[in-house]
Parts: sequence; C-alpha cells; structure tokens
Amino acid sequence: MRAVAIGGGRGLATSLRALRTLTDDLTAVVSTADDGGSTGRLRRSTSQAAPGDLRKCLVAMAEPNSALARAMQFRFDEGELDGHALGNLVLSAMTEVCGGLIPALDELSKLLGVRGRVLPATVEHVDLVATTIDGRRVEGQVAIMGTPGIDRVRLSPSDAHVAPDVLEAIASADVIVLGPGSLYTSVLAATAVPAVTEALAAAPGHLMYVCNLAPQQGETEGYGVAEHVAALARHGLNPRTVIDDPTLAADGGDVHDPRLLAVAIRDRLAIGTQNLIP
Repeated sequence: MRAVAIGGGRGLATSLRALRTLTDDLTAVVSTADDGGSTGRLRRSTSQAAPGDLRKCLVAMAEPNSALARAMQFRFDEGELDGHALGNLVLSAMTEVCGGLIPALDELSKLLGVRGRVLPATVEHVDLVATTIDGRRVEGQVAIMGTPGIDRVRLSPSDAHVAPDVLEAIASADVIVLGPGSLYTSVLAATAVPAVTEALAAAPGHLMYVCNLAPQQGETEGYGVAEHVAALARHGLNPRTVIDDPTLAADGGDVHDPRLLAVAIRDRLAIGTQNLIP
C-alpha cells in the first residue's frame, strides 16, 4: 500500500506512527509555515523553510529506539541556544551543506533509518495568512492559532514552489490521510499551495480525514465534525472517509493512540477497498 500523510505538528507525527505499522511505502507532506518557538527564531534569521514539523516527522518515521532520533528532539534550556531543538539546528545546517531542503531531509532520513520519505509542502520560506468570517486578516501561524471565526487560509507567496516529488506521491498513493492536527494551522497550511490542492482533487487514492478528538481553543472553538468537513470543502478538499472517534484516544486524553488509529485506518480502508492491506 502506498500511503501519503499530510499536515504538521504532533498530529501528523501520530498519523505517521500509525501508518508505518501498515506500510513501508509512506510519504509525509509537511507544513512549513510554522513561525513559533525555535522554528520561528530560525525562520527570522535565515531564508529557509520552517524545520520544526519536518523534524517531528523524521523522528516519527525513524528506526525505533534510535539514539539519534532522541537527540534530534533534545531542547537546550540555557545560554544562546536556550529553547532551540537540536534537530532544528541540524536540519538547518544540513540544508546548507546539502544544497537544499529535500536533499538534507533525504540524507537525515538515511542516518535515522526512516522507512518512507519526508517532504516539505513547499521548499521556501512561506507565511500563513487567514481571513475571518467578518473580513479580518490575520498573519502568521501562531496568531491564527488563537483566532476564532476563521473562514479561509492561504500561503504568502501564493505561488510557492512545490517539489515534483510531492505531486507524484499524491498522484500514486492508494490512501491519503489528512490530520489529525490543527485544522487551519497544520492540515490546511500544508494543503494551501494551489498545486497541492489540485493534486488532491485529481488523486485516485482514498482521501481520508482524521478529525481532532477535541476542539482547539481559538481556531476551532465550538467546532464539531460537520464544521471541520465544511472548512475542508471551502478549501477544495472533499475526503471520502472521515474518522471521528473518541475511543481512539491515548489514555483517555485528547491525543490519538497511534496503534488504535492504525486499526481504524485499516478497517475503514477494508470497506470498499480491496487488496490494499491484509
């Protein structure tokens, strides 16, 4: 089974951990619009795409018990590096050494024993811009996260470059999983590039959306599954299957258990989709 997972942050890392139990042919397409924390500091000092969510996905797809993967998540807590995740610094340096973000991700994937591939939704510095239902404009991922009443999001510049490998992965996938994760600032931030939206609309694979287990304060306050699906539709995305199931939570919380999510994805694919998975 060829699988693609799209989004960002902790939610995408969860879906990757779930999918890697079902297939080794897995591609992560990751939002690069994050502007907070260590990632935001690096964005302000370089012209590179945001590394933070890419780092999380590399770790999620790495060889289990990898010491290097654990080190990539290490965060400094003093001095000039206070707040920086080591993996963000490594990825930034590798981008310069390897002559580009995608070669850097491929090289780090080899070192980490990644099964599959991690690709950025865009290969350049982009900003997320939202328009609210009352016409206000909000700029930046962190600001948008705290804003209720969002109507649409887009990227600036609107013509950001998408790697051909991203479009090829989407076109050849048997299943494409959106989410879980922040609806506007992770999932739709990753699909906001027009070429990605068009590729998803044309893709023959099974498009699946995993809804968050609880609304997020700010951007999805008061949302149920219907509001999530309506937001996807406003952005040209119409999933064939929506997973909205609180029983998939880890330890009764509001985060998905990757093992339970894997079973849910497998079971939904088994309905009307033959010979993809055992």
